Amino acid sequence: MVCYMTPRTFSGAHCSTLAGFESGKPVNSVPQPLTDLCHFTEKGPENSCSIRRFYNEEEAKKYSQNSRMIEIQTQMSERAVELLSLPEGQPCFLLDVGCGSGLSGDYLSEEGHYWVGVDISTAMLDVALDREVEGDLVLGDMGHGMPFRPGTFDGCVSISALQWLCNADKRTHSPPKRLYTFFSTLYSCLSRGSRAVFQLYPENSEQLELITTQAMKAGFSGGMVVDYPNSAKAKKFFLCLFAGVAGVLPKGLGSETSDKAVPNQVQYSGQRCRFRNMKGKSLKKGRDWILEKKERRRRQGREVRADTKYTGRKRRPHF
Repeated sequence: MVCYMTPRTFSGAHCSTLAGFESGKPVNSVPQPLTDLCHFTEKGPENSCSIRRFYNEEEAKKYSQNSRMIEIQTQMSERAVELLSLPEGQPCFLLDVGCGSGLSGDYLSEEGHYWVGVDISTAMLDVALDREVEGDLVLGDMGHGMPFRPGTFDGCVSISALQWLCNADKRTHSPPKRLYTFFSTLYSCLSRGSRAVFQLYPENSEQLELITTQAMKAGFSGGMVVDYPNSAKAKKFFLCLFAGVAGVLPKGLGSETSDKAVPNQVQYSGQRCRFRNMKGKSLKKGRDWILEKKERRRRQGREVRADTKYTGRKRRPHF
């Protein structure tokens, strides 16, 4: 089933809960400031054209048939549902914003949840119909608001869609207004105490500041969760919002090592003296070097074998 929605005015009781934000900035978020989380995503398709033109029939079919895309979409959907903290063994009614061809909806169905998907691309929704997804589909622009009754959904997920609202496709489009319209109507249609999790690809820290500020104005609390902040490739941004009740923001994956205190004084060591007279000779990579390298790869989110007593041990010569 596909429903068509047009822009309209919605009303609802919007609670002005500001817990979790201070001066427009989320607290309980990642340890370092967002500006220090370098390597934001490069300019994506939202900077070159509108979403309607980008996700045409050809692009929609490519997106839904690419095995790598399906794998990534499933992984991010799994992480988003994990951040929702839904009750175990209980089916919930969820909203999928920017559902596209229903890849994230497939994971929601596998987990036993019911869902409604909203997307602006007719081509993507046509592919979802051809795939016979289990959820209901709504054609509409999330910048116009969510056309649902108050307290309808138990949670909301969105994969790779929110950053499109920061782009003005028309002269009449104002990103701050469209973001506020979306967040305020979303707040109304969520049940009290529920969560909304958005996986997004921010272009810079200013874009993140704009998004979190408009979410705060709409009544949400929460903040950013960053998985694998030390990795350029594996890093993922999740905006985790609480409706009505302030909750504890989850920690990002791979961020345990970044919580360590940074010394405020320079620490000197005598390691450089060992290599003073070794020009032209190969440096032996001992156990300490191997352990340090393995720890660095763990921080980057890569798969690394566990350390054992044999790690870094020299092998006996074969005959």
